[in-house]
Amino acid sequence: MTVTNELMFETLKAIQATLADHGRKLDEMRTSIAATNAHLTAHQTQIAGVMQQDVVQDSAIASIRARLDRIERRLEIAEV
Repeated sequence: MTVTNELMFETLKAIQATLADHGRKLDEMRTSIAATNAHLTAHQTQIAGVMQQDVVQDSAIASIRARLDRIERRLEIAEV
């Protein structure tokens, strides 16, 4: 089989088209990954907010318990 310039040119054009297609697919994947990262960041921010609220609530409950213990001791109704 004789390799001609025309055959080489057609092969190179096919390779170039395949590479261009792969490049487009890579761009789509990058866009998708960026969108996914943005969603993850938003969810992480929400979770951090919920966790912070939980810490604040735990602190308030601990403060209320301490006050209740002090009141029970002053009224002499604390359980031993």
